[in-house]
Amino acid sequence: MVPAGLLHPGRPGGCCLLVIRGCVHTRCRMPFQLAPMIMLFALVMGCVSPLTSAADTAAPIRRSEYLAVDGARLFLLTRGTDRRAPVLLWLHGGPGGPERPLFRYFNGVLENHFVVAYWDQRGAGRSFDPQADPHRLTISRHLADLDAVVDHLRKVLGQDKLVLIGHSWGSVLGVLYAQHHPEKVSAFIGVAQVVSWLRTQQAQYDFVAAEAARRKDEAPLTRLREMGPPPYETFDQQAAMEDLVDQYGAVFHKKPCKICVVIRGMITGLVTPWELLSIHRGIHVSLDAMTSELLSLNLERAVPSVGVPVFFFLGRHDRQVESTIAAGYFETLRAPRKQLIWFEDSAHNVPFEEPELFNETVVSTLRSIAMRRQSP
Repeated sequence: MVPAGLLHPGRPGGCCLLVIRGCVHTRCRMPFQLAPMIMLFALVMGCVSPLTSAADTAAPIRRSEYLAVDGARLFLLTRGTDRRAPVLLWLHGGPGGPERPLFRYFNGVLENHFVVAYWDQRGAGRSFDPQADPHRLTISRHLADLDAVVDHLRKVLGQDKLVLIGHSWGSVLGVLYAQHHPEKVSAFIGVAQVVSWLRTQQAQYDFVAAEAARRKDEAPLTRLREMGPPPYETFDQQAAMEDLVDQYGAVFHKKPCKICVVIRGMITGLVTPWELLSIHRGIHVSLDAMTSELLSLNLERAVPSVGVPVFFFLGRHDRQVESTIAAGYFETLRAPRKQLIWFEDSAHNVPFEEPELFNETVVSTLRSIAMRRQSP
């Protein structure tokens, strides 16, 4: 899922940029975190370069490219101060919510420790094609795309395995891929791990109903009655529910200044109106195309075990994908090594709410399984 208010950092699937929702016009209906994500995206695009250390210049890598994969052009950005470092591939949320700008802005310091690859999935961000057939946006197609990206990185960087780190919807993609290709994955980090789209939607509904009743908020209760209970298959329904959840600090526990980010991005030319429209369309198309399939997926049944080390990073206040569901799945998931880490001051968007702690935890966690730079 994408964080509401950022580019869609993760919507049950994902987040991206600071969703512009609630910024310029209160009636703005940008998806989930799309509005905020987009805002942040603008800021991110203008503040990326300072994140990379100029001191550590040992064989740096700065690579931007499009990969031709089964009728699509997939955008891939690869950066790091030392190309011998372990490879970390971000899997953004959504589906369709490109978080690359947010990852680079808040978590760009990871490029000093790893070779970090940022991939815009099919139908998202710079990989979005308005002429593409939305029926091709499926879980299996995304997994095949991911395999092509992984093999490309392994070949270019001369490494057998890499680390997958997935946020929200990206966490689903990562678990499924690690299950099928453990020989290519050294570890998996699930951030705001999604387990079941249907259970997530029901948990959102129950949370808003209980919180609104406790606070005697009639407007949200009226909206819930109008929407009815899950399942919700359309983008508009899911965006409306995310708005309700976000009212109670359960998408962003720490909310950034979305208006500030959007204004700064527009004034400085970091993002254009047509770019924002493209991002919005990508999230809209992806969610409408994929939600029906996602509602039938339950990782507790589909992925009872994974043959690689698994780490869950969960926000204590996350009700966008309900962190307690992920914690329950963690208890039953079988893996050669696993660890659950709670972030006490975050909701759904851990990398953007507690970035310093998040970055430090990624480094220390991977060091604990002896992830080191390769020899020259």
